[in-house]
Amino acid sequence: MAVTRIAAAAAHFGRDLDYDLARIGKLVADARSAGARLLVLPDAALGGYLADLRHPDPAALPPAFAHDDPVLNQVAALAGDLVVCVGYCEADGELRYNAAVCVTGDGVLGRHRKVHLPAAESSVYAAGDTFAAFDTPVGRIGMLIDYDKTFPESARSLALDGAQIVACLSAWPASITNQAPKLAQDRQSRLFDLYDCARAAENQIVVVSANQTGAVGGMRFLGQAKVVGPAGNVLARTWAKAGLATAELDVAAEIATARRVLSHLDELRADSYRTKR
Repeated sequence: MAVTRIAAAAAHFGRDLDYDLARIGKLVADARSAGARLLVLPDAALGGYLADLRHPDPAALPPAFAHDDPVLNQVAALAGDLVVCVGYCEADGELRYNAAVCVTGDGVLGRHRKVHLPAAESSVYAAGDTFAAFDTPVGRIGMLIDYDKTFPESARSLALDGAQIVACLSAWPASITNQAPKLAQDRQSRLFDLYDCARAAENQIVVVSANQTGAVGGMRFLGQAKVVGPAGNVLARTWAKAGLATAELDVAAEIATARRVLSHLDELRADSYRTKR
């Protein structure tokens, strides 16, 4: 029995990189104190997210870092014995990607470039083209960023690649075009939770969902970090507040239990599905 404590962070990150690194250091320390071995941080934790989703200003974009930038080494040093997933803007020549990296003190374990870009992001970011799982000290992990989790095929691809845990890194705001009087009534709030639980249940995996908090420009980020079990059950959550959602579970055993009678991945009928429009 290999019980693992997992943590998902809800926190605010902006353009001040020193602040962001200090915040990451505090969250890592808190996760370590709680006995966690995996910490998932939000999208854009290094340098912040776009300030305006409807009309991004090319002159006010988040800082972009090469895949081997020393700032990623700083995050790895902070991670130490923890497995930490963190989001940032990746520079590759003239292109920018909304990206995530998974590290420990020993270095990089895995990478992901956001594949599904909403309209505003597509004007400033290039799209990734791959979903791939990778091995870590806490099990096989895959990563999704924001809008990726809207598409069932994203998490399904990772599950088929053996991912036991899917880390969802988000900078997910409340609805901009149809604001609700209360956050609990917000359409994007409802969808954020729905996707987390659905992706876990349909693939019978663990989903660890981190998100930004606070406000930037006209956007109000939802928080709602959570750990979801392979039955789609929320094991821990932060609601709208900043902090850590932590849960302790035997990932392999929980997945085996969920798949004991109905094993969704084994029962796929791939030949019956339309994969292109």
